[in-house]
Amino acid sequence: MRHDTDVLLNEERVFKPGQEIIDVLHVKDWESEIEKGKDIEKYWAEKAEQFVWFKKWDKVLDDSNEPFYKWFVNGKINMAYNAVDRWITTDKRNQVAVLYVNERGHEKKLTYYELYREVNKFANALKNLGVKKGDVVSTYLPMCPELMVVLLACTKIGAIHSVVYSGLSVGAFVERINDCNAKILITADGTFRRGKIIDLKRVSDEAMLQCPTVETVVVVKHTGIPIEMSELSGREIFYETLIEGEPAELEAEEMDAEDPLFILYTSGSTGKPKGVLHTTAGYMVGVATTLNNVFNIHDGDLWWCTGDIGWITGHSFLLYGPLLLGTTTLVYEGAPDYPNPGAWWSVVEKYGVTKLYTAPTAIRHLMRFGSKYPNLYNLSSLKILGTVGEPINPEAWMWFYKNVGKEKCPIMDTWWQTETGMHMISPLPIAPLKPGSATMALPGIDADVVDDEGNPVPVGKGGLLVIKKPWPAMFRTLYNDEEKFINTYWKEVPGCVYTAGDIARKDEDGYFWIQGRSDDVLKIAGHRIGTSEVESAFVSHPAVVEAAVIGKSDPIKGEVIKAFVILKEGYQLKTQLIEDLSRHVRYELGPVAVLGQITQVDSLPKTRSGKIMRRVLRARDRGEDVGDISTLEE
Repeated sequence: MRHDTDVLLNEERVFKPGQEIIDVLHVKDWESEIEKGKDIEKYWAEKAEQFVWFKKWDKVLDDSNEPFYKWFVNGKINMAYNAVDRWITTDKRNQVAVLYVNERGHEKKLTYYELYREVNKFANALKNLGVKKGDVVSTYLPMCPELMVVLLACTKIGAIHSVVYSGLSVGAFVERINDCNAKILITADGTFRRGKIIDLKRVSDEAMLQCPTVETVVVVKHTGIPIEMSELSGREIFYETLIEGEPAELEAEEMDAEDPLFILYTSGSTGKPKGVLHTTAGYMVGVATTLNNVFNIHDGDLWWCTGDIGWITGHSFLLYGPLLLGTTTLVYEGAPDYPNPGAWWSVVEKYGVTKLYTAPTAIRHLMRFGSKYPNLYNLSSLKILGTVGEPINPEAWMWFYKNVGKEKCPIMDTWWQTETGMHMISPLPIAPLKPGSATMALPGIDADVVDDEGNPVPVGKGGLLVIKKPWPAMFRTLYNDEEKFINTYWKEVPGCVYTAGDIARKDEDGYFWIQGRSDDVLKIAGHRIGTSEVESAFVSHPAVVEAAVIGKSDPIKGEVIKAFVILKEGYQLKTQLIEDLSRHVRYELGPVAVLGQITQVDSLPKTRSGKIMRRVLRARDRGEDVGDISTLEE
């Protein structure tokens, strides 16, 4: 299968950081840091020194059994100890670790010391339930402080956690619980969303009828709605009852560097869920290092990652990364536009958020309401912005930069995946920025764009995005499916390189431009075009807030473009606008962009991380089965 693509869009704007950013950077010499990162073992060993090890590693990297790499071989460490315990003997003891806020304005704060005590109580309770090192504990919880406590408690005693996103249906829930043979489930009465309370206990009750390995269900009273507890003797217990009287002290389990940390299921845009398995030490070193370098975390920062802990963004950069750096992490429960489209900006102003990390899909959604809402609030506390989940188109980048960052906050457009665990391609705040580009591979990462034979493609030409050397936070396998692990990620390109499944190009400055998934490439009149370029061309029109495109069979051209567009308030897709859009896209991309049909929609099928599921659009357009859509947000 060919994976080279033609490149049609050319973005030439460049934005450089202001002096007030440069003065406080951890990494002030970008090129020097990248040069250091070329010796990956030395580079990552230096980064690992910042943590508390019970026993130091014998070898940084074991690559003798590729692609089953091992990092920090024979090192002994504990994630919860490094994220929580070590701070309580320092000045951070009484600093807020977790700031929980919901759409109703309720808040709860946990200092590092309070978090330490809560984690120990629940860890002791898990041990009393018979949970041992290596057992799997699953959660079906809202974005609440208890979710963070539970995951850290698992980590403290060496249990493997497997988070099930609280928006999934019964079938998807059951599939994930049974695949990992979970021993314990922690759920809640409900969750707050758009002014309503969604009953989670009812869903988990139905699922538990089909989950024979679950011995105990722990229920958090989160919303206060009345619920029924099971009549099955001893199987269900309230969270508060379970931890009552438990000691607030507990020694951390000594974990081997390669002991499993968590399993996280992802179907993303490609179908059946895959159990991505991450281990302890390498993941810890990778997420802490990249968060620190990319977002320049300092004492006094208030970090807000808007991602849900049900997805890798929440694991890496809402829970573990911020706590490993000893910063305050904000946990928000609610929608970005409820009770009004200024909800997020209100939180930034009220609490003085300094670093904000969100998804392009959320930015484009808020764009449709114009600049009114961000301009209602004082957002001057913000210093650095970031995006995650999919490529950000230049128009959304500019809107975010101007209206939220007020043209003073650099935007860290980060490319990484559930499988990579940590940021891989991203600017550092010192970098000149090009709207829509993820910039360059981070120090310690060897990324490239290649053809199907593994040869680097020419500048400006699209090809397969690959990672050529191992990195510490890499997943170790797919749970219960090593064959799929090898065939999906390591066989497509010769030489045992990691194939990400994305199409990208590099420009003359070495900057990466992600063009979409390799299975989403459009094939028009002999040209191969990445979907993100066409979608960016649509969104650059003043009427369009979001777009998704698929190829539609055409007897002459092979394929033509079918576009699904979400329009800004006040616009309707009538004949004149259809003609304007067609002209605009052809002007942006050239005559190769042959439009077959434009359809106005109110929403697009997306995963919770913001990726558009174009296979769903294709299947629906052809009247075919859409397959697994359990991770759909809309």
